Amino acid sequence: MTTDDKVREGVEHLQSAALELIAAARVFLDIAEDAVKEPGDFAAWAGATAASAARAGGAGGGGSGRSHNGDPGVEHIRVV
Repeated sequence: MTTDDKVREGVEHLQSAALELIAAARVFLDIAEDAVKEPGDFAAWAGATAASAARAGGAGGGGSGRSHNGDPGVEHIRVV
């Protein structure tokens, strides 16, 4: 494979990735638009999602559910 072929392949991958990012952004913009148009529906969804996340967070083993400074929130897990 020549350098030109590698560059062309790299550009194709970047184009594909850019198109995926654009598609993802469109989905999030659609969600944001729906939240503005129908805030009640979004608030209900957000509340249900938060409750589900809280239940899932409490179900995990081993963690305290607290950050490294003892405050509730994101648990800091040290990776070495």
